Amino acid sequence: MKRFITEADRGQITFLPESLDDYIDETNPVRAIDAFVSHLDLADLGFDVMPEATGRPGYHPSVLLRLFIYGYLNRVASSRGLEREAGRNLEVIWLLRRLIPDDKVIADFRKDNGQAIRKVCVRFVELCRQMGLLATASVAIDGSKFKAVNNRDKNFTRNKIDRRRAQLEESVLRYLRQLETADRQEPTDALATKAAHLKDKRAKLKEEMGKLEAHEKLMLASPDAQVSLTDPDSRSMATSGRGSGVVGYNVQVAVDTTHHLIVTHEVTNSGSDRSQLSGMAKKAKEVLGVDELEAVADRGYYHGEEIVACAKAGITVTLPKPMTSGAKAEGRFGKQDFAYVPAEDAYRCPAGEKLTYRYSFDEKGQSLRRYSTNACSSCVLKSACTTGKVRRITRAEDEHILEAVQRRLDADQTAMRRRRETVEHPFGTIKARMGATHFLTRTMPKVATEMALAVLAYNFTRVLNILGVKPMIAAMRS
Repeated sequence: MKRFITEADRGQITFLPESLDDYIDETNPVRAIDAFVSHLDLADLGFDVMPEATGRPGYHPSVLLRLFIYGYLNRVASSRGLEREAGRNLEVIWLLRRLIPDDKVIADFRKDNGQAIRKVCVRFVELCRQMGLLATASVAIDGSKFKAVNNRDKNFTRNKIDRRRAQLEESVLRYLRQLETADRQEPTDALATKAAHLKDKRAKLKEEMGKLEAHEKLMLASPDAQVSLTDPDSRSMATSGRGSGVVGYNVQVAVDTTHHLIVTHEVTNSGSDRSQLSGMAKKAKEVLGVDELEAVADRGYYHGEEIVACAKAGITVTLPKPMTSGAKAEGRFGKQDFAYVPAEDAYRCPAGEKLTYRYSFDEKGQSLRRYSTNACSSCVLKSACTTGKVRRITRAEDEHILEAVQRRLDADQTAMRRRRETVEHPFGTIKARMGATHFLTRTMPKVATEMALAVLAYNFTRVLNILGVKPMIAAMRS
């Protein structure tokens, strides 16, 4: 029964050993990594390519850059993990030409070359545009929360401190009652031991109260009334799950709607997306090098000033408006139930009456117009419209831009589905590669470098899947 494939003898001596290149076929992705790094002008990107005149020679930046790109492509982001791969993985041995940097050198490279590494990510997007993969001037914008190296217990807000103080005070009172109970009993050795234990617990609680007061001072001195002890730049943010949250960063991306490549990204520590729309859209427009851009986002980005800023920059946005009307929540007609008639500069109410222009005023630097009618007092729908004497409608100077957004959304029923299919896939892929802990480094600049490597790895994989290894290498060399 010798019909199994036989393995090689480990002790067999080979007189004509195979070359290292024979182990890596022409379709292996590491060849694309090697070609991409060879294509870069590392000095122009900001890497130090001039060796020291004295001392022990160091590694060329191209060696460590190749290693990091390979690591983030293959879910190995830690410096110790990369050191292990350099000594045992044939692909990495080929890629680094048998060099094995130690973990300290690897970690220092990522720490000291953050800005240059982020430029490499930008350079690859430029390369994708040159290869014709970013020909469509259309992007989807979204944000997602990534965990920082900061436990939730090491993050303090006003509410957290109040809750923690109440818990500590309750514990102190409980131990005091137990001590009073022990004092009323007959003294025994066991009782004395218990009393000493309770006093020790009480002392530790007082110490915790002192630490909490110190954290409160730091929290109050912070501009956003929040402090993180492990990673000072991270912030507590709400997530999509009800009552859930994460201490981390809010990563914004603009994704190409055709090939799902990440055009641009940014790491922020703002938990809200409302002020991010115009900034991300303008960056995407600049990267794509187009005069006009179409962008789609979810309702979390809806902010009048941001939408107007996009329109003035030649960016056409499509997104739904959140229902925040107090009248609508109480069962009355909302502003959306009143139709604006441009030819007459008036609003038509659900009862068919016209609300005409009355006066203008400024509020928070914005010019507003007020509309109303005298027919409210005799209207049969008044109770379903307003609790006041008359119903007034306020119209902003740029209201027509917001109305155009709603018309586009009504005309394109697949816009939100297209957004979801475009932008949520990259986040899912990147988080799966990062693992449960997400970021490994601390503070905003280092986290931004990590994110740039993750985005580069994602885009690299997308191009490999779209073109293949050989066409990708040929495109980079052309």
